[in-house]
Amino acid sequence: MPRPAPPEATRRIAIAGQDVDYHLRRSRRRTIGLTIDQRGLRVGAPQQARLGDIETLIREHGQWVLDKLADWRNRAVPERLAIADGTVISALGAALTVTVTPGSRQRWLFSEPKLHLFVPPAVEARVVLEKALREKARLVFAERLAHYAPRLGVAPPPLRISAARTRWGSCSQRGGIALNWRLVLMPLAIVDYVVTHELAHLREMNHSPRFWSVVEQLCPDWQARRLELRQLARQIPQI
Repeated sequence: MPRPAPPEATRRIAIAGQDVDYHLRRSRRRTIGLTIDQRGLRVGAPQQARLGDIETLIREHGQWVLDKLADWRNRAVPERLAIADGTVISALGAALTVTVTPGSRQRWLFSEPKLHLFVPPAVEARVVLEKALREKARLVFAERLAHYAPRLGVAPPPLRISAARTRWGSCSQRGGIALNWRLVLMPLAIVDYVVTHELAHLREMNHSPRFWSVVEQLCPDWQARRLELRQLARQIPQI
């Protein structure tokens, strides 16, 4: 009987003539998954998956891997936004002027083109701003999921609001969708691209040509929107 593979290992693979290090973690998962963040390429695989199959999958997604790694190398750290009365932020493609008023409890009111924050003395304005934007994000994301899901013939999936630093969205094996609240700082067209991308995973839990065909049914210009997302991701401020 073969010995089980070690749960974690760092390996190297050649992709289009470039040597790429990757961190392999084995677990009880059923599929092979690739993620890229500030630490580099990370691969999750089932305990018994053959190394040859794992590296074949990496090479099949080789250009995506190289593009993502280049994105991280070139990514500038966004500045932390100073939140004060009169600060202007972009939300869903429109300018939103923040007003800051002392208050006895944390409250907010969207009255476009303004967002009114009521901030207690012991609380930072950015804390209240993030809560307001998370609430706005949940409402908008739920509405967009309800808009697009019927076009795939599925019910709107459970929604979770994420604060991940490296992913805009994800779809679980159980059909739940997580969307990053910071998407609310981007135009609605970009929100829609991420929403349709994750909904497409309800049909194809991969990034195969069939998957992109499903995305295209919902978002015909997905390639332009994906490129814009990558560009805007480098610009949105830290809150």
